[in-house]
Amino acid sequence: MPEPSGAEGGLSAQARAVLALERRNWSGPGAKERAIREDLGLAPVRYYQLLNALLDDERALAHDPVTVNRLRRVRAARRAER
Repeated sequence: MPEPSGAEGGLSAQARAVLALERRNWSGPGAKERAIREDLGLAPVRYYQLLNALLDDERALAHDPVTVNRLRRVRAARRAER
């Protein structure tokens, strides 16, 4: 989980950047992974680990409820398919 910074409801700048990246629309295959590497300096695997942890963090929900709730629904649907 990203370290809290005390700003924006306790979310770190990295956590806010992860949520902001999830709000964007992607033009084609590979664009999101490229942005993860270039904009955040993270490997995609690490990015998705951070994102998954954020979905369970109430501070993330308070910061960006639309994005977090959408991603929670997607996650729940994928788990139900298994």
